[in-house]
Amino acid sequence: MQAMLAQTKYLWFNTSKRQEFIRITDEVASFVDTSKIVEGLVLISAMHITAGVYVNDNENGLIADIQEWLEKLAPANINYKHHQTGEDNGDAHLKRMLINHQVTVPITNGKLDLGPWEQIFYAEFDGQRKKRLILKAIGIGR
Repeated sequence: MQAMLAQTKYLWFNTSKRQEFIRITDEVASFVDTSKIVEGLVLISAMHITAGVYVNDNENGLIADIQEWLEKLAPANINYKHHQTGEDNGDAHLKRMLINHQVTVPITNGKLDLGPWEQIFYAEFDGQRKKRLILKAIGIGR
């Protein structure tokens, strides 16, 4: 009989810039490998309201396009109502909503089951301080 397993790991980030996109596919794949889960799901979720997670191609032009698109939709340095609370990161909250805060990726035969060009990214919109992300794998174990 196969047992249901659940594993948790936290990844920590302290970016050098306010906004960064960090490829984390290898870290997630390593976590899945050590989880002993062969069929299931891994949830990747940013645990801060100014950071997100997404899946897309690891191509520099596309990453620049994503950054430009987000900046057009939620520009920095405008007078958001949120800034009346003493904060200055209204754009970071909105960008997080556009990217989303989490993704779920299938685990098949003990490995991440991503498409040929799919990569997992942590998106930071208000960095330069310590933040974390949770990895939660659930499924049938070996």
